[in-house]
Amino acid sequence: MPHTLATAVHSDLLIKKSRFLGCVEPMADRQQAQARVAALRAAHPGAAHVCWALLAGGQSAAVDDGEPSGTAGRPMLDVLRHQDLEGVLATVVRYFGGVKLGAGGLVRAYTDAVAQALLGVDKVPLRAMRTLRCLVPYAQEGWMRRQVTLADAQLEEVTHGSLVGFTVRLPDADAPAFIATIDEGGQGRVGWLAADVDTLKAVP
Repeated sequence: MPHTLATAVHSDLLIKKSRFLGCVEPMADRQQAQARVAALRAAHPGAAHVCWALLAGGQSAAVDDGEPSGTAGRPMLDVLRHQDLEGVLATVVRYFGGVKLGAGGLVRAYTDAVAQALLGVDKVPLRAMRTLRCLVPYAQEGWMRRQVTLADAQLEEVTHGSLVGFTVRLPDADAPAFIATIDEGGQGRVGWLAADVDTLKAVP
């Protein structure tokens, strides 16, 4: 099962006079990640590099930011994948100390900066969520609302046209039983429009 983080975690390494400031934090998407990286660049104008790796909702990124190709972003991304993380951004700000580390040394440094930030971290499990959409007759609107409440599902939207449209969100594992209950109780008068697994949600 994939996991995310509840809060940001940090590391601070000094390797051959270069300082590596690592951070792994929850992140929803690439747009937010790019904004975070831009903020780090502004906060560390003297840094030589701000490298980053992202795993979020099927979006991934591995950015070397001027380091030799494959020596920073990719190793950072590999750590996130090895830890089975999702919805996270890893960043490493490097202040160059004047001593070149070589490709192997850079890979180790960026890997360690992320791995050490994650030491002892409390991971939050993620579960797949499914969005269901259906149409029911007006006479069954109250009954449908009660079923949503009983299933502890989230009622996202209700629309009123020739029929009543419901958009409901619930854990993917619970969806088949919910659909079966609605089909049985609805006596064949419920029409399903979609049943898509669309997001991951942190388990409280």
